[in-house]
Amino acid sequence: MTGGAFVGGGDADGQPYRYETDSTAAALHDAFDGIDDGSETGTVVSIAGRLMLRRVQGKLAFATLADSTGRVQLFAPQKTTPQFDDFTGRSIGDWIGVRGEVMKTRRGELSVRVDEWTSLARTRRPFPDKWKGITDPDTRYRQRYVDLWVTPDARDTFVLRSRLLSLTRRWLEERDFLEVETPVFHPIPGGALARPFSTHHNALDQELFLRIAPELYLKRLTVAGFERVFEIARVFRNEGLSTRHNPEFTMLEAYQAYADWDDIMVLVEELIAHLAVELTGSTTVTYDGRDVDLATPWRRATLPELVAERTGVQVSLEDGLDRLRDVAAELGVPVDDAHGAGKILLEIYEKTTEPHLWGPIFVTEYPKEVSPLARDHRSTPGMTERFEAIIAGRELCNGFTELTDAVEQRARFDEQATQKAAGDDEAMVVDEDYLRALDYGLPPTGGIGIGIDRLVMLLADVTTIRDVILFPTLRPEQTGAPSGGSVDNDQGEDVD
Repeated sequence: MTGGAFVGGGDADGQPYRYETDSTAAALHDAFDGIDDGSETGTVVSIAGRLMLRRVQGKLAFATLADSTGRVQLFAPQKTTPQFDDFTGRSIGDWIGVRGEVMKTRRGELSVRVDEWTSLARTRRPFPDKWKGITDPDTRYRQRYVDLWVTPDARDTFVLRSRLLSLTRRWLEERDFLEVETPVFHPIPGGALARPFSTHHNALDQELFLRIAPELYLKRLTVAGFERVFEIARVFRNEGLSTRHNPEFTMLEAYQAYADWDDIMVLVEELIAHLAVELTGSTTVTYDGRDVDLATPWRRATLPELVAERTGVQVSLEDGLDRLRDVAAELGVPVDDAHGAGKILLEIYEKTTEPHLWGPIFVTEYPKEVSPLARDHRSTPGMTERFEAIIAGRELCNGFTELTDAVEQRARFDEQATQKAAGDDEAMVVDEDYLRALDYGLPPTGGIGIGIDRLVMLLADVTTIRDVILFPTLRPEQTGAPSGGSVDNDQGEDVD
């Protein structure tokens, strides 16, 4: 072993405190893939990464070095490689630094000749086999620090996610949206129908709630004169685990003054079509074996229209509570005694129709009963100007023309409080400060919440949310399980 780019001394185990590199695997391929087979470049580089593959052929060894950008071969002749036996005895997964000339073998493999090498860190646990990877899903999610090395598709997904967030910010900023940050701790939960997580602040002796949505704070900022705002927010909902749900997830929420739901639907479809082209090269993407065309404009259809298309049954709020209960029974949709007509209509749609919408489609006109923050529909009594974008049978976003009248908003909050008192733990409570903000005047406003995790799932073509969250929430690990083995093989089944 030799120093080379080894800088700054080492610890008691001989591991250096730092190692200076001047190239990466990707940069080497970009610069030298075109050289002739069997040629040398005269260029000496210093690279570092994990040893992911090694084979010894007598007095010659080959290895694969992986860094964050890709992989490159190491070419190690015994006569020029310091401590050859030590090098060939390295464990798969060890971190090493290598300095040597860039070359290409006679078989056409771009390589770095090992003229000097340094041990940077040893792995004390066996890395998975290169060809099999990690076959147990639970192990993949618990040991993501290993999964990302041995599963290239997983790494690619998280690179795509990072690019998606960057592109989204840039796209919104080019349209004069201002990125803001709002509180994660809320004195009362609000902004969505969901069960919150609670915690206790000792100094204030106060119960606080992890936010279930940033909506009410963002609309306060619209009252304050920020006419276009957005936040990419980590939100928390105390719900079960499934292929579509994780208790903490990421939402993009954006609000635009002087806009209504039509403006926001255009914003949504144009943003997602833009992201599809930038990240996949086309507006047509493949998801779960089927194509979905994200080119604009997307279809728009009302919730009752879509139920009729799917079931052949015409439904509306005008049918009344008893008729809607009968329809639900005929269609095998369970409803609660406390459900009003609007909630039953929504249950019918969600159970019979939504999973079958491939889309992309904007489902419009949701009942006021289940839309406490949306403005009344300007021509359909009992309905609101709320929409959801559905793609591949899943809600991707929820948006509406925002309710701006403080008196009406109080009435909606009071109704939600009644539902909460009756046992609905997802219902909202009265937010007096938000009502006070509305008293100062909220201009006509349109808003949207887009599930970032589900959008990444769509564009990366993965079918479980755990594959797009680096460290998803899992059941407690069983103690005594073999290292690296299956713990509970949880592949994302619903546990609500």
